[in-house]
Amino acid sequence: MQDQVQEPTAQFEPERLSKSDLLLEVLRGIGIASGLALLWVMETVRNTYFRALDRLNVKPRRHRRASAFPPGKPRNNRRESRV
Repeated sequence: MQDQVQEPTAQFEPERLSKSDLLLEVLRGIGIASGLALLWVMETVRNTYFRALDRLNVKPRRHRRASAFPPGKPRNNRRESRV
């Protein structure tokens, strides 16, 4: 048997952008790129800061271990009890 490839019946024709739409798309791209660059620079500064603290052997000031949960008795969740 021979494989038959069907030709698409509808031709795709992209819509042309007006000059103002093109300018908006370029500005949006510049905004996204500069936002990502800012995040990248902030991450680099953070990594440099913590590497310097590690090299200087600076210990945290807290005397007890940190916890992700607040101290005290946990509250009952009313939403779960209604089920």
